[in-house]
Amino acid sequence: MPHSARIIMLGRQGAGKGTQCVRLAEHFGVPHISTGEMLRAAIRKDTPVGRSVKKVLDAGELVNDELMISLVQGRIGEDDARISGYILDGFPRTVGQAQSLDHITEVRPINMVIDLDVKRELVLERLSARRACEQCGANYVATGNDPNPWKCEKCGSPVVQRADDTPAAISHRLDLYDAMTAPLIDHYSAKSVLVTVDGLGTPDEVFARLRLAVEGLQER
Repeated sequence: MPHSARIIMLGRQGAGKGTQCVRLAEHFGVPHISTGEMLRAAIRKDTPVGRSVKKVLDAGELVNDELMISLVQGRIGEDDARISGYILDGFPRTVGQAQSLDHITEVRPINMVIDLDVKRELVLERLSARRACEQCGANYVATGNDPNPWKCEKCGSPVVQRADDTPAAISHRLDLYDAMTAPLIDHYSAKSVLVTVDGLGTPDEVFARLRLAVEGLQER
């Protein structure tokens, strides 16, 4: 991976961003900064931040900008991200957040934004089938022939449907994405840092496309 590459991953919920960001981070040896996981960890630990955002996330709403910007600014300022770069997953979600991120990364700017493109109909289907471990957050896919009770293969905790993965909450999140997050594509296109990657196919096929896109940074 290019030295100190700072990458944002965009895409609808359910596009596979989290899975692919983990793979890219492991492959290139950089931190994967997932704002969603940061918030879910706060909820699991029942911190004041966790309690304040739980109702918002359960309803499929977006957490307020001030809190998100504070979390991200603190994390990207840590040594591993400052020295090695990072892959940012789940932020920014609005043009306002992107403008704030532009400001706080002025010295070490974002140098690639990937739009992982998967159509709305497919992500709705994927998210409706998604299940997650209550404790460690490991993801699973419901097939209709699942164990009962369903225990996590990693830690043995219950596997459940997340409160924000109900059909109503999913549809609301996708509406918010179309209205608020999609304009980020124009924002980053204007900065000439946007790359669109097809998110259809097997995880390995999608990862191969993403890896080539990131390696292309070396040629700029």
